[in-house]
Order: sequence, then structure tokens, then C-alpha cells
Amino acid sequence: MLVVIAWFIISGIFGPLFGKLSSVQENNNSSFLPKGAEATQASEVIQTFSGKDTFSFPTLILFEGAVKPEALANINKHMAGVGALTLEGTDKTISEYLAPGQVISVFPSQDGQAILANVPLDGNSIAEVLPNDKPVLPAVVEALRADIKPLAEANGVTHYVTGPAGLLGDLFGAFGTLDSSLLLTTLGVVAIILIVVYRSPVLWIIPLLSALFALSTAGGIVYLLAKRNIIDVDGQSQGILSVLVIGAATDYALLLIARYREELHHHESRFDAMRAAYKGVWEPILASGSTVSISLLILLFSQLTNTAGLGPIGAIGIVCAMFTILTLLPALLLIFGRWIFWPRIPRNDGDDHVLEGMWSKVGNGIGRNPRRAWVISGTVLLLFAFASTTLKADGIGTVDTFTGKPESVVGQKLLLKHFPGGEGDPTQVVVSAEKIGAVTAALKNAPGVTQVAPQLDGIPVQGQPLPAVKIVNGKAILNLTLDKAPDSVEAGNDIPEIRKIAHAADSTSLVGGTSAVYYDVRKANDRDNKTIIPIILLAITIILGLLLRSIVSAIVLLGTVVLSYFATLGVCALVFNHVFGFAGGDNSFPLFAFIFLVALGIDYNIFLMTRVREESQKIGTRAGVIKGVTVTGAVITSAGIVLAATFAV
Repeated sequence: MLVVIAWFIISGIFGPLFGKLSSVQENNNSSFLPKGAEATQASEVIQTFSGKDTFSFPTLILFEGAVKPEALANINKHMAGVGALTLEGTDKTISEYLAPGQVISVFPSQDGQAILANVPLDGNSIAEVLPNDKPVLPAVVEALRADIKPLAEANGVTHYVTGPAGLLGDLFGAFGTLDSSLLLTTLGVVAIILIVVYRSPVLWIIPLLSALFALSTAGGIVYLLAKRNIIDVDGQSQGILSVLVIGAATDYALLLIARYREELHHHESRFDAMRAAYKGVWEPILASGSTVSISLLILLFSQLTNTAGLGPIGAIGIVCAMFTILTLLPALLLIFGRWIFWPRIPRNDGDDHVLEGMWSKVGNGIGRNPRRAWVISGTVLLLFAFASTTLKADGIGTVDTFTGKPESVVGQKLLLKHFPGGEGDPTQVVVSAEKIGAVTAALKNAPGVTQVAPQLDGIPVQGQPLPAVKIVNGKAILNLTLDKAPDSVEAGNDIPEIRKIAHAADSTSLVGGTSAVYYDVRKANDRDNKTIIPIILLAITIILGLLLRSIVSAIVLLGTVVLSYFATLGVCALVFNHVFGFAGGDNSFPLFAFIFLVALGIDYNIFLMTRVREESQKIGTRAGVIKGVTVTGAVITSAGIVLAATFAV
């Protein structure tokens, strides 16, 4: 009872903090890059031009329809006043979040079929949290959409809030579901699976409650670390934390409860049964949790701070799941006694019920012809593994990350029909003041560049001479408009050649902006895939070798998991390409897939092999293997289904 009380106290402390976790999210790609990345260095210089430690984050509003002088004048006049709009539920206005030194601009397309308005936001302030606990960016996007709608209707045009701010605002909304509806859906799915597994109307509550205690504790700890800028949290890592903790905690709970039920058939006292069960499961739970945690911590070697941040975030979640299941769950099971298994209450009858059923037939079947079993399963996995070569995971634009078609995605695609892809969100090149002319001339012929213009020291006024080029500390900025969407893979592919040309004309030049950021992120991901995966493989091999006391067994087990990894990539390629028709995948996908498939997949090998080792010492190797498969088969299958379901949600 003291253990349960202690957990309620812990949850009371950390639970409310978990509810605030979304308020410390950072979802700007540029903030994840290492200091040495060229886009980061360029950003630091560009910030000096505004006199503040910030950057411009454009919100593009597309008005599609025939451009009429009256409509253009109305939109121009209206957009000049959108800074006064109040954000819903607060007394804050959009003007408080506009980029310093920049103005809202409105201009028609050359084809006369669209008008584009650019509302430049302060890149730092959009990540702030409003008094109503809502992030600034989606609130600004919503306010603009609500305000622009009657304007567009009155002028006979359609409107779309898009561009980097519109897309990221919708991504905020997509990841926001991870904080609420996705979490509830995950819990619901896991609850249904547990009810089916246990065939009990009450038992499922105990492991699910334990998982929630683990999640609230882990979320509270992560919030405190992120609040102090020790780790970075983005929408993706927060969502992964939820499903990871619930999935892992439920897996560990399934193992403990299955062994406890088994021991209740051999002990009159439930305390003796729990003692025997605990002795049999603490080692595999500790070993598997440690393996996953260490694998996740290796992500700290990543060059990207959000990927590196996921390492400790995930490790904290796994440790909390492991600690909760090894402390709170046994206490709850002992408090409620045998009746919690109703209607299938295990009696002290000495029967080995787990040796009956489907997995008994599977185990004996493998025992009769082990070679046929591994040849068939290995062949199937190899066939799928070959399909992994068709996986498209070399990067993906923001537009293609949405499975649906929110307004920002539709608007971005329509924008490309009327304006150059980089309109309103230029690639920025920092150059020496004396090299402006040379670099400008060179970049006009660079691939993908449609326009090169220096940043001016003031706002152009029609009929007046242009302001002088803005010079700060001997540096100037050239704004390059690309012919592709700035956050697309294609635009990123032009960056290396643009940099080569710029560096040839000015060796001190720096190329930054959205396209450069996305390219540098892709380059960092490629580096992570090549360095982190081998380190994780080495770490898991060492851990398995220590656990199994055999390096050969460790290598064999690791080989099965790696084969499963490539087979899974092959299945993903087939499903992504031919079922869902996805445009592709982010180039971080292989690393994350490896982490969750290999590090978590090794859990099931540990569950199986620790039981096989235990039984082999009692009844011999062959019989021990068959019994190990028989008694853990249902647990591993259920655990795999739970984990798959949590990630599938």
C-alpha cells in the first residue's frame, strides 16, 4: 500500500507538469541544426540586420482570381490593418508578433490571376505560448483565416493562408492531436487489446493505470528539462513519448501478469506467487528496458538537437515504464488479489495451463523440424528485405508530410501556379559589401534562381529613388527567389550548386534561408544514419552478450532482429509506394525505424531467451526451448500487437 501511495504522490507532482509539455515545444528546423552548419552561421549574421536575435517567418496569403484594380486596392488597404487583429481568447494582437523592421506587403502575379500578401512574423515569438496555453503560431494563422474570409468573398476571390507559417501552423494542429485525441485513442486501442487478451472486464485497468502513471511521471520530468533548455522537445518527440511509454509499459506488464498468473497455479499464497513471478521477470524487464534506453541515449550523438533530444526523452520514458511496472503493478495486483482475474481466476491446482493451446502446438512443431521452421521464415523475411531497396526515404517537403489536404497545402500548390516557388521566402546569401555586384552577377545564372535582389535599408516608395543597400558590419544580404517551393527536396538539391557559385565569387559568403536549412537538415540526417546505427548495433551486441553470457548467441539474436528490420523496410516500401501512394519519406526514417524496430524488437528476444535459459537449466536445452516458446509465445504476440497498435494510431 505504501508503494501505491508513493506513486500517487509522484503522479500528483509530475502529472500537472506533463499537461504543460506542449508549451515548451520547439518546431523550427533551423533551431535544430548544429552551430557549424552553414545555414546556422548565415542565420546568425542575418539576425544582426534586424538588430534583434530573431528572423522573419513569412505567412503567405494567396488570393486566387482575376486581379482587378479595385480588389487589389481593397486587399492592400485591409492587409495594412491586420496587425490590429486580436488573437482568440487573449488581448494579444498580431502586431506584437510581426518581424521587426519588416512590413506587410501585397503584390499581384504576373499572370494577373492571383494576389499574394506576405505577413512576416517574428521567428522567435511564434513559438511562445499565449495566456490561454495555445502556441502563438496556430493562433495567428486562425485569426488571419477568420479575418480574410469575408474580404475574399467581398472581392470575388478565393483565399488560402499558406507559406512556412501556414504550413507549420497546420503541423502544430496535427501534432496537437498527439497531446489529446491521439493519446486517448491510443489508450482506447490498448484497452481493447488487453480486454481481448485477458478476457476480463477489470484486469485490463491495472496495467493501463500503471502505464498512465509512467507517462505522467516521464512527461513531467521531460517538461522540467525542456523548461531549463537542457533538451529540445518538438511535436514529434512528444507524440513518440506518449506511445512509447504506453506501449513499453504495457509490454512489460503483459510479461509480469502472465508469469504471475502462471505462478498462482503453483502457490496458495498470492505473495509467494508474486515473489516467484518477480524472480522470473525482473531480469528480462530490466535487460530489455536498459537495452532500449541505452540505444535511445546513443541518439545524443546526432547532429540535430531534436533527434538528440529524443534520446533522453525516450530513455526517460522507458525507465519510468520499467520502474512503474516493477513497483506499482505488483503492488496493485497484490492488493486486489486473485479476483482481479475474474472470470478466469487462477487456482492453486498445480496445472500448467500455459502448456496448452496454440503456442504449445507451435513450439512442438518447431521442435520436430527446426530447420524447416527457420528456412521458411528466413526466406519470407529475405524476400521482403530485398524490397527495402525500393524504399523512397531521401527527404520530403513539408507539403508532402500531410496525409490530408489542409488549406495551407492546397494554397502552397496553387501558389506555385502563379508565383515562383520561393516568392515571399527567399534563400538569403550573406556577402561582403564589396562583393555584392560580383556575387549577384554569378548567382543570376545559378540553378533554380529566378531573381536576385539585395536587401535595402528602408521601404521602397513608388516614384521615389530606391533606398540604399543595407550594410551591417561590412556585410549585405542578397535575397534569391527560387523557382521551387522553398521547403521542397528539389529546392534543397539546388543549394550545393548555389553555395559553390557564391563561394567562388566571395569566399566569405554564407547561404541560408528555408531551402538551405532543409538541405543542411537532410545532410545531418544522412550523417546520423551512417554513424548512429552502427554504434547502436555494437551496444546491443555487448548487452546481449553479457545477458546471455555468449557473444555467439548475441550475434545470432541480433542478426534475426536486423533481418526483421530490413524486411520491415521492404514491407513499408510496398505499402507506402503501392497502397498509400506516399510521395516519399523523410531521410531520418531509417534511423527512427532502426531504433524502434531493433531496440524494441530485441525486447522480445530477451523475453524468450531468458525463459529458455531458465527452463533449459531444469529440463534440458531442447525441451527448454520448446517450453520457452510455448509459455512466452502468447505474451510476445500480445506485446507486439500492443506496440504496433500504439504506433499505428
